[in-house]
Parts: sequence; structure tokens; C-alpha cells
Amino acid sequence: MKKFKKRIFDIIQIGQRGDFPSRAFDFFLVAIITLNILVLVLETFNLPESLQRILHIIEIVTVALFGVEYLLRIWTAEFLYPNVSKGKAVLKFLLSYDGIVDLLTIVPAFFLSGFSAFRMLRVVRIFHLFRINATYDSFNVITAVLKEKRNQIFSSLFIVIILMFASSLCMYSVENAAQPDVFDNAFSGMWWSISTILTVGYGDIYPITILGRILAIIIAILGVGVVAIPTGIISAGFVEHYTQVTDSQQAESSPQNRAEFNSQNQADSKLQKQADSVNDELINTSSHINLCERILADREATDPETREKFDQYLAELLRKK
Repeated sequence: MKKFKKRIFDIIQIGQRGDFPSRAFDFFLVAIITLNILVLVLETFNLPESLQRILHIIEIVTVALFGVEYLLRIWTAEFLYPNVSKGKAVLKFLLSYDGIVDLLTIVPAFFLSGFSAFRMLRVVRIFHLFRINATYDSFNVITAVLKEKRNQIFSSLFIVIILMFASSLCMYSVENAAQPDVFDNAFSGMWWSISTILTVGYGDIYPITILGRILAIIIAILGVGVVAIPTGIISAGFVEHYTQVTDSQQAESSPQNRAEFNSQNQADSKLQKQADSVNDELINTSSHINLCERILADREATDPETREKFDQYLAELLRKK
């Protein structure tokens, strides 16, 4: 049973190229995810009732398949987290990204006519698309770079937040007297500061005083520079990552390294042959020792000279061993 469960786990995980059932399951799951999201999009259109019924049936079937997959992942969670107990493995999966997305994909199906909050959870199905890209190197590179540069990114975002609060307070101090209905408190200018720093500039809230406009120009210029900081950090991370990958590939494929690798393989092969030869010699020596011991045990050596020769021979074999 455990072997069967392990095989199920291997199939529902991201498959290797040599494992046909697992690869087939991956493609099937991608097709189900794509079909489910397509139904989600088509439901927003005014379609004939007959077509809506078909879409509803497709949605029920795909959600049911998601449910089966979710149960299988819970059942095989012990192989996903082998270093913890079975109960803790199930709990870790339920609280993981995939576990939460799977659950929020299934739950809205039971509340389609309920509150709008449950209906909004259907959008979570779109996050299933990350599974499609999970096997590609590009997605893994993005994840690795973001994880590696997370401290710098958080620091730059912290600077952006500080600038937003500072610009909101400054704009309130300058524009409150001229526009009390628009900038009525310290947080009323937050929408303006966000749209200005992020260079969106919707224009629904804007300063009208000369000092306010000068301040807005300065904040807009600072916003361009501040927003460029995380972009530069991520770009530098991509360059560093691909440089490391390229250097590693060149190191493995260079003629000098290949020669060293072949030389090492030859040395290892020679050492292995020597070890096999010594092992064979020890085996033969042990056989001779056992034979002599049996001879001495089976008969009483009446001739002292013969016994002495046997003792010398055995001593020599023991020294070799």
C-alpha cells in the first residue's frame, strides 16, 4: 500500500521527462486549469442559456477534478515532507501556497449563489497558472532572484512608503487652506502621493497653489528615482544569476576541465582495479587459511617436522592478511 501511495505521489508531483504517467498528468492538469479559467472568463459575458448550462457543467467537472487532486495531495503529504510526522506533513501542506490555492479554488464552488466575497475567491484559480510555469527555468530564476534580493527589495519598498507618507503630509500642509475639501487631513493626500510617486497621475486630485505645484514637481522627480531602485536591484540580480549559470556551464564544458575530469576518472578506475586485486588476494589468502585450519583440526599431526612446517605456513599467510 505504501508503495502504491508513493507511486501516486510521484505521478501528481511535477514529472520528470522519463516518467510518462507523471508527465501526462502534468499536461492533463494544465488543460484542466486552462479550461476552468476559460469558463470563468466566459461566464462574464451575456451568453445563451444553453451555453451557460454547458459552462456550468464544465466548471463542476473541473472543480471536482481539483477536489480529487487536493485529496490525493493530502493523502501523500508524508512523502512531500518526509522529515516530519504524517499529521505535521498534512498540516504543512494545508498551510502551504499550493494547499491554500487548491482549497480556495474548491470552496467557491459550494457558494456560487452566496456572498460576493465567496464569488471573488474564484479568481484565485488564476494562480493555478503558476503551476504551468513551475517546470520552466524562467520561473525558477525569478523566484531565486526575488529570494536572494529580498532584503534589498524590502528596503527599497520601505523607502517608497516613507516618501508616500512624507509627501502626503507636505501636500496637506500646503494645500489644506486652498482645498479643504480635497486635502482635509494627513491621509487625504495619500491617493495623490501614490499616483504621483508611482508616475500614474490620474489627475482627480492635484495641487492648485504655486508652492504645492513646486512640491509636486519635486515629489514626482523623486518618485521616478525611488521606483527605479527595486527595478535596478531585480535587474542586477538577474545579471548575477545568469553570470553564475554561464560561468558554471563554461567551467563544466571547457577542454581543460574535461581533461581534468577524464584524468580523474582514469585515476579512479586504476585505484578501483588495485582495490579489486587486493581484495581477490585477501579472499584467496583467507581460503588457504581456512583449508589449513581444517586440515590441522581433522588429523593429529604425529610428525613434529610436518607440524612445524604447517605452523610456519599459517603464520606467513596471517601476516599477509
